[in-house]
Amino acid sequence: MKNTRPFTGSYTVDDVQFLLKPMAVTDTPVHLKEALIQSGQKHYSEMLTHESLPPADYLPLFYRAMTLNQDCMAEHLLLLAQGIIATRPRGITLVSLARAGTPVGVLLKHVLKRHFNIQAEHYSISILRDIGIDQNALRHILQKHAPESLVFVDGWTGKGVIARQLANSLQDFAVSDGIHIPPELYVLTDLSGWAAVAASSEDYLIPSCILNATISGLVSRSVHDKQATSHTDFHGCLYYEQFAEQDLSRYFINTILERVAVIRSTFAGKFADHSGHCQQLQRVSQQFLGWIAEQYGITQHNYIKPGIGEATRVLLRREAQLLLLQDLDCEATLHLRWLAESKLIPIVVFKELPYRAAALIKKVVL
Repeated sequence: MKNTRPFTGSYTVDDVQFLLKPMAVTDTPVHLKEALIQSGQKHYSEMLTHESLPPADYLPLFYRAMTLNQDCMAEHLLLLAQGIIATRPRGITLVSLARAGTPVGVLLKHVLKRHFNIQAEHYSISILRDIGIDQNALRHILQKHAPESLVFVDGWTGKGVIARQLANSLQDFAVSDGIHIPPELYVLTDLSGWAAVAASSEDYLIPSCILNATISGLVSRSVHDKQATSHTDFHGCLYYEQFAEQDLSRYFINTILERVAVIRSTFAGKFADHSGHCQQLQRVSQQFLGWIAEQYGITQHNYIKPGIGEATRVLLRREAQLLLLQDLDCEATLHLRWLAESKLIPIVVFKELPYRAAALIKKVVL
């Protein structure tokens, strides 16, 4: 926090300020990390498996996803921007949740400025399941911005864990700091019915979910090692500066913004409050989790990851037991098939899945 130069990853200050502390993080192999998490010896936030660059034969799947989904994402950005304007009439401060929320936050900042003539500051901060939101980062933001202006942005909801963690964290913050911040999450698509504002509830492929750091400003997911940081530090991250030549973060932002500009001229969509069917989405989510848990003898819902985005995270970063697909030949899940086949992870097709994909985490022992 003492460093006055803003950390922006491979973005610029016109895009985002990461309220994260770049640091050296020891590499923990996936198998060991999974075993330590599942045995309770360590929390996932204390460890990081260092990323590799995506293989050359995987990248075409990203570009294919861009071609197929960029217009849908552009429309949803316009709808989400409308939703933000409607619910934050007294000013907007974008606070994206690192790291899946970061590219979305960058895009929203530019969409608001270019198409609605609204200048919004954008910060990206850490939130971790069981640990909570980075309170030091919140305090930093609140030195300059009103609590009611904060807009917490993520890409999607899976089971709604982060939405509930956000609400709990802000309740704790109100107690500790006496400041009440609206506990509302804004997403492109809300599969589980836990977001306050969403452009969609469709399980579609948000192209940025296919890649890791090279689509997110070369920043890792956040880490929280109490022994390596002081109580006044921001949560930590690893900055993959060595991947600069392969960075697609700027390409992604520019490409989507070009599509937003094209679509905006004829866009007739209007933001619609989706709170009316949140309970139905939550019901579907709970029924799905119960069914999968019973089907596969899973005792913890943490091991079940519904939706394309969550399934992708599992196959990229965790030890997966199984990939479930609604349709084996669906274009939106081609990258999941590639990942599963390359890692010899079994694929099961369930046409009755309420989502296009889901992944199960493998039980691992030391």
